[in-house]
Amino acid sequence: MTKLSKNFTRAEFECKCGKCGEDFVDAELITVLQDVREHFDLPVKVTSGVRCEVYNKEVGGVSTSQHVRGRAADIQVKDVYPSTVFDYLDGKYAGKLGLGGYGSFTHIDTRTKGGARW
Repeated sequence: MTKLSKNFTRAEFECKCGKCGEDFVDAELITVLQDVREHFDLPVKVTSGVRCEVYNKEVGGVSTSQHVRGRAADIQVKDVYPSTVFDYLDGKYAGKLGLGGYGSFTHIDTRTKGGARW
């Protein structure tokens, strides 16, 4: 089990297709996720990390998905509403990152043209 930071391992980001074994992840993304973990002082679950192109298509991801590039994660913070996580990140990283707010998770990506919100 390779540790990427104090609270995250490489296995948490591995593509869920069960075949490709892709598990590369952007260092900046790990830094942001560790920040979330420390800010809320609660466990952070990566529900979707790296996706191979085949799996990305299977789950309905767009062809330009940052997940395919290892630059995105969908997360849940234990006992914290996704909107609260989104608001924290939007405030701290204003004009940076790609952030998506969903009912059950928050999407974070480290796209080069930051500031995307949905």
